[in-house]
Formats: sequence, structure tokens, C-alpha cells
Amino acid sequence: MASSVAKIEMTAAIPPLNVEGTMLIDELNHEILSPDAVEFLSELDRRFDSRRVQLLEARRARQEQFDRGMLPTFLPETEEIRRGDWAGASIPAELLDRRVEITGPTDRKMVINALNSGANVFMADFEDANAPTWRNCIEGQRNLRDANLRTISWCSAEGKIYKLGRTPAVLFVRPRGWHMVEKHFCPSGHPMSASLFDFGLYFFHNCKILLKRGSAPYFYLPKMESHLEARLWNDVFLFAQEYVGIPAGTVRATVLIETIPAAFEMDEILYELRQHSAGLNCGRWDYIFSFIKKFRSRPEFVLPDRGTVTMEQPFLRSYVELLIHTCHRRGVHAMGGMAAQIPIRNDEKANDEAMQRVQQDKLREVRAGHDGTWVAHPGLVPVAREVFDQHMAGKNQLSTHREERSAITAADLVQIPEGRITEAGLRRNIDVALQYIESWLRGNGCVPIYNLMEDAATAEISRAQIWQWIHHKARFDDGRAVTLEMVESLLAEVLAPLRSQMSSKNWAAAKFGPAAEILKELSTGQFQDFLTTSAYSELD
Repeated sequence: MASSVAKIEMTAAIPPLNVEGTMLIDELNHEILSPDAVEFLSELDRRFDSRRVQLLEARRARQEQFDRGMLPTFLPETEEIRRGDWAGASIPAELLDRRVEITGPTDRKMVINALNSGANVFMADFEDANAPTWRNCIEGQRNLRDANLRTISWCSAEGKIYKLGRTPAVLFVRPRGWHMVEKHFCPSGHPMSASLFDFGLYFFHNCKILLKRGSAPYFYLPKMESHLEARLWNDVFLFAQEYVGIPAGTVRATVLIETIPAAFEMDEILYELRQHSAGLNCGRWDYIFSFIKKFRSRPEFVLPDRGTVTMEQPFLRSYVELLIHTCHRRGVHAMGGMAAQIPIRNDEKANDEAMQRVQQDKLREVRAGHDGTWVAHPGLVPVAREVFDQHMAGKNQLSTHREERSAITAADLVQIPEGRITEAGLRRNIDVALQYIESWLRGNGCVPIYNLMEDAATAEISRAQIWQWIHHKARFDDGRAVTLEMVESLLAEVLAPLRSQMSSKNWAAAKFGPAAEILKELSTGQFQDFLTTSAYSELD
């Protein structure tokens, strides 16, 4: 497994860490990027990065086909897999009941609170809820290792000590997607795949710790667009397990179905990962973003206001039903989507209404046959749990089979939603995207905005809709066309009160100016596939 550590090139200009009580970044680098860990990362890069690049080229080629008018369909060459009588691996005992999962970034306090939240699973997120600064990525790895060692603690400025309780949630980790790179870590002179970097460090530092405790390394895999991308992950798992000397099948992964192409290859994705599969998840916010992105050249696919694209829309309902049918046919979990609401402390009526929306969303999911669901805040764990406890008697609903769902067609998955486009919807997109990008540029990827815990997916939908409406000259319900000039005017209106409410010092420290420029760039010209890659150069 030899690979020269001397070939690794580290970016030199890494800012010092000046938050009281945390390690200096140089100490973290030495601890997390140990020589053995670097050797492992180098092997991952050498063996798998060229395939990753080829798969990204395949994405671009498929996008060109969509731009020319082709619609996705179920692959004729994999029909035998879809029809075949096969199943995923047996489910580990600690994963049989996943009725409530909480997600969030990997900062120390969040890790402790999420593991103590009462949820069955905590998905620690290096992807959409993480602004991938070097500090965030390396500190996050340390925090997760300490959590698995059961030594993690955190002290607030007021002196309050946070420690793990007796029964913490099971830990899953979501690495960044195949499209992202880690610019600070450059084997062979090029930035390493962020997917392999995040996976590699977590796996290397934690696999033996977890096995000793009777657990294993568990992952959520984001943004995939084909079963060939799942095959690459499976090969990575096989190599990693052999490298450290643990049995094949130890690693388990749940795949987020959050792109339109992946929805047409659910069976195939599970088949590729069947030895390591822990099911599929409805990544519904990114799925809506993918709907806009993949059909961006088609004026007939212009979506209405984001707030009207609910899970009751036919294309989303079909996607959910097909996912549940596919998973249960293969004996693996079908996980529901995110409830982004957060408790509203100062308005009892508004809080009650928000919690009722969460209850209705979770009731829809459990009745549909989901085996569990996601929440973004510890305060929502008991709300979601109560609904699933009332309507899911066992540990899961794997025995729930509804054969009518096997009749879902390609046309069902791309049925265009109906609804209005309004100035209020445009203003909301501008407002939310601006606030999120500004926070992301400051290193915070999980942001409370208007009583919702937002991550990059919401910003992606918002900016993609702005682009789509401008590009296709979409019209409001009052007949006015959406134009670049209108967007620039509304952006100025959104910025004005933010500027007036802040002192000169705070405004100078904020990132609203750069965020506005990024938002304008993403809303015009050639469509950019990901906000997080377009703006990555702005992060330390």
C-alpha cells in the first residue's frame, strides 16, 4: 500500500484558530492528518480519482442530452436488475429502528446535542450543512472521533459543560459529494476528491473504535446521479475494509435520492451497494433543485413559487412511492425527508402552527410507508417520534408492500407541477439565498432563517429558480415578466434594511456584499451546477 507521504502538498495559508478552548489548527493538522492517515488518503486518491473524474464527465454528457430535449428514462440495459429477485444485506441490529434521525453540522456543541437529542440516528454532515472551510472540516473530524471515543465535551462561555449521555444516537456521516474537491489537500499536485477526503479520514480514525464497541462506520451518500457512481462508492468501501483488515460488508451506507437521474436508477444503486446498503432517503429539497437544474433549458419545466412545490405535487408523490416500493422490495429502509422547522420561543401561536405542520408532514410519511424521518432541531425529535410511535407499531415498515407503486412510469416522475409565480416568491428566493450565502461565506452552513433551519439545498433551489425565471422570461400572475433589472432592484431592496440595521463595524465584518455578487452571478449567464463549488474559492 505504499504511497509517498512526501507527495502530499498542503496549502500553507491556513488561518490560526483563535476560539477559546479549541486546538490550534497546526495541532489539529498533526493529530488528524497523521502520517498513516495521509498514506491512506493518498491511496484512495491514486486508486479512485480518475474514475470519479470520468463519472463527472458522464454527468456533463447526460446534461447535454437533457438540454437537447431528452427526458430521463429507466435504463433498458439494467432491466434484468430491476426485475431480479435479490435483496440487500441483512440489517445490523442497531439500525433496525431508525424512526427519527436528526441532521446537522459537525461542530462540537452540535455533535453533543444531536447525539443526546433522543433521536435514533444523528447524521453528522460535512456536506450541505457545512461551509467547507479547512477548519470546519478538520475540527469536524476530531469532534466525531472524540464522540466515538465517548470523550467529547464542550464548555460554553458561561461555563456550562456539555457531555454525552448514556444512550447517544447511532452516528452516520455524510461526506461531500463527488463533484467537490478539498483544495487544501493535494496528492499528486491536484486537489483531492472531497468525498474521498471526508470518508477516508472518518473511516481511518474511527472504524476500529466503532467495531470494538459493537458498531460500525455508517454513511449517507449524497448527490449521486447514476448506479455507476454507486459502484465507485462500493469499490471504495471494499478497498478501505481490506486496507485496515476488517470484513467486507462492515461499512453500511444510505443513499440520498436527491437527483432526477438517480430516481430512475434506485434498484440499480441498491444493487451496486447491496453488500453495504442501508437503504435510500428522500432528499426532497435537493431533488427539487435537480428538477430545475436538469431541465433548465426547457421552458415547459419552469416551476412555480418554491412554497407551492410541496410533497403533494404529483412528481414528488410518485418519487416517494417508488422509493418506498423499491426499498421494501429489497429489504432495506426507506427514509423520509427533512422537517426544517425550529421551535419559535417567543410566539406560542406561531410555534403551535409550525409543530402542526411537522406533525402533518410526518403523518404523511409514516402512512406512506417510510421507516423513519429527518428533523433539523432537537426540539422536533419528540414531535416526529410521537407520530411514528402512534402509526408504526414495529421497528420499521419493511413488510409494507404496495404493488400498485410498481406501475409508476417515467412520465409520472417528471410531471410538471402547477402553480403561480409571484413577486413575493421572487423576493423570498432573493432574501433567503442572500442570507444563506452570506452566512456560508462566514463559515456557517446551517442557518436559521424565518424559523427554518436552512442548509445549502434551500439556497440552491432559490438561486436556480431566479435563473430559470429570468432565462425563460417567466411571468408573474399579474402578467409582468421576470427580468434581470427586476431582480437587481429587489436585491437592493432586500439589502437596504439589512445595511441600516447594522453598525459600520458589523457591516464591514459581514459578507453581504460578496454574497450579493455571488447571487447575481448565479442568477445570470451560464447555469452553474453548484453554489458550493462556484463560491468555494471564497472560503479559507
